[in-house]
Amino acid sequence: MHQLWKVLCFIALVAALPAQGQSLSLDEAQRRAVERSRQLAAQDSAVLASREMAVAAGQLPDPVLKLGVDNLPINGPDQLSLTRDFMTMRRIGVMQELTRGQKRALRAQRFDRETEKSLAEKDAALAAIQRESALAWLERYYAETMANVLAEQVAQARLEVQASEAAYRGARAGQSDVFATHSTLAGLEDRASEFAKRIAVAKTTLARWIGEGADRPLAARPAMESIPLDVNALETHLTSHPEIVALAKQAEVAAAEARIAQASRTPDWTVEVAYQQRGPDFSNMVSVGVSVPLPWDRANRQDREVASKLAMAEQARAQRDEMLRAHVSEVRAMIVEWQNGRERLTRYERDLVPLARKRAQAALAGYQGGKTSIADLLSARRNESDVRMQAVQLEMDTARLWAKLNFLIPDHALHAGERK
Repeated sequence: MHQLWKVLCFIALVAALPAQGQSLSLDEAQRRAVERSRQLAAQDSAVLASREMAVAAGQLPDPVLKLGVDNLPINGPDQLSLTRDFMTMRRIGVMQELTRGQKRALRAQRFDRETEKSLAEKDAALAAIQRESALAWLERYYAETMANVLAEQVAQARLEVQASEAAYRGARAGQSDVFATHSTLAGLEDRASEFAKRIAVAKTTLARWIGEGADRPLAARPAMESIPLDVNALETHLTSHPEIVALAKQAEVAAAEARIAQASRTPDWTVEVAYQQRGPDFSNMVSVGVSVPLPWDRANRQDREVASKLAMAEQARAQRDEMLRAHVSEVRAMIVEWQNGRERLTRYERDLVPLARKRAQAALAGYQGGKTSIADLLSARRNESDVRMQAVQLEMDTARLWAKLNFLIPDHALHAGERK
């Protein structure tokens, strides 16, 4: 039985090992970044706070308990006596402000709009997390891709160093050819060192978003041939952008505050009931009172407050319209740049990279046949390396644009905007 337990533990351990070495996909990196984020938790707290305040704002103010002594003598034979003077009364009462139901409903609606604004801000935080974690993943992916291209070039350059040294020993090449190949190898190794640094930095940046596991092998790059935005309906799409929605909700908050200020032009009454106890020789009493604020300078107080709130609502609407225009212009430019990058990538894959490779192969054949010099071969090799690196850099820039466009708006917000 003990032996069987050991076997089962060993099997479980072996089964767990592949999970640790699984490749890290872009989707998983984003999911882990979202799960790990404290910003989303902060926004959830903001939403909860506004919802709680919406309930509280719809209630009547707390009643006020009032205790006191009226008409207490401070000199003479009845000094400080609570019972001998017929005017002395011990008083207990309750005062209640009767806030109108309309005003309480408006205050609750104001916090409902604040809740919606916090939800939009949460969507903005979610989109930013998805976007930044995707950019971090792509940064590492393409740094490693470029490092792989350079590793191939370094391996080829080492073979060329060996070939040039053998040719020099056989008197088929000059010493300058040996120096040229060594110089090319040193330059490539230096660039490889630079990209090793870039990979390390990229892993650190990715770890900032996903925590542990940022150094796991990366999965294949996802398809990036499409984006969820239609350039012909861009303004409609971007009305669902969380930042635009947040400003729209801010305008609604300001409008709700203006309605509250308008309702406050009619003051709320306060009712007070008090029981007054006198000495044993005198009757006890009950008092009832009503307090009514007098807005004697409404033009310079209540009306000014209403005008201020209306101006703030108009400010928020204007800011929302201006931000929408800026986003439409910026996103349209990004789409044009992304489409141009895809077109150029096709040209690199179809023409430029194959031509550079064929040129390097022709130079190698010429060098091996004694028809071209080592300088021509190194020039062709350098051209091939540069073209391949340019292709990877262009693909990286295009992928970054794809990430910014694809994760501009959370899916649920984009689909909600389309339904509208």
